[in-house]
Amino acid sequence: MRDFKKYDIWKLSHSFTLEIYSLTKTFPKEEIYGLTSQLRRASSSIPTNISEGCGRDSDAEFNRFLTISLGSATESEYLIILSKELNYIDLSSFEKLNSDINRIKQKIYSLKQKLK
Repeated sequence: MRDFKKYDIWKLSHSFTLEIYSLTKTFPKEEIYGLTSQLRRASSSIPTNISEGCGRDSDAEFNRFLTISLGSATESEYLIILSKELNYIDLSSFEKLNSDINRIKQKIYSLKQKLK
């Protein structure tokens, strides 16, 4: 069994999720059950699936959970773009989050390649 806390990709995605939670506190109240909730769920799904995959018995199963994490990262990327275009986040926040999520996606992809 792998220790998910030792993976840089888990640490990065956990930090990303904490940033998303902090940032979405400023979103309009009417978005609490919409964009706020969707972005929080998508971002938290990244480290959650990495953690769950680490608890599986095989590289193939771990890889499957990394694929799910990658999908959640891509969903988060879109929701960040949408948040910017709705003027819920400023350009500086967008650029940092966009850079972070693309780094996370690259690291997930690299880890998936190592497991093949």
